[in-house]
Amino acid sequence: MKLGWLEITIFSIVLTVVISALFVRGKDWLDPGFWAVFAIVGSLIMFSVLWFLTFDTLKKMSLGSKRVPSPTVINHRVGYEFDPERKIYVPTIGEEEPFFGKKWSEDEAIQLITKGKLAIQSRNCMDCHTLLGNGAYFAPDLTKSWLDPKWETMIKPMVGAQTKEEAIAKWIQNPQYYATWQRRMPNLKINEEEAKAIVGYLKFMSAIDTNGFPDHFGKSSLAY
Repeated sequence: MKLGWLEITIFSIVLTVVISALFVRGKDWLDPGFWAVFAIVGSLIMFSVLWFLTFDTLKKMSLGSKRVPSPTVINHRVGYEFDPERKIYVPTIGEEEPFFGKKWSEDEAIQLITKGKLAIQSRNCMDCHTLLGNGAYFAPDLTKSWLDPKWETMIKPMVGAQTKEEAIAKWIQNPQYYATWQRRMPNLKINEEEAKAIVGYLKFMSAIDTNGFPDHFGKSSLAY
């Protein structure tokens, strides 16, 4: 049985009432001590629930978990499909495929993704973009940007690249030359190695299960 926030909330309230009722037997409900018991028991139970949820969340957010895959996911094809059971879009991890012409070991993948994250932070990308719901909305959301079909249909032929990752890396280095919308991204002096690392980070991000956020990404016929 899967427990959601509603089930946990109801369970906590019922448990608080049951345990408190055992301690206040014989007390008048107008007695201040009657409500003090409920307050103490409720606080202890809520603290316990929050403690459990905190560590459970940390476990689910760790590398290699069901929601956050291993960095070596960059060696696989990543998709985004509707899950009828959960009623949301979820990442799908497919067969192996070369990434910048090679298969990356776990250590290499971690180093690449870390370098990409640091490059994004050093350029203050979240002043314009959004990652995992944090940032600004002046420019496109980057959470699932690897899955944007425009890399294949527009950018790849525009920059003359053979693969999607090469197309993204080339575009990132000189975005001012390639108009894709009314707003143009400035040249942030990103070198080739940083560009490759950023692409690795974005592909890794696209494989994280974000509970369907952003919804229908890359699926709307109106947007694409």
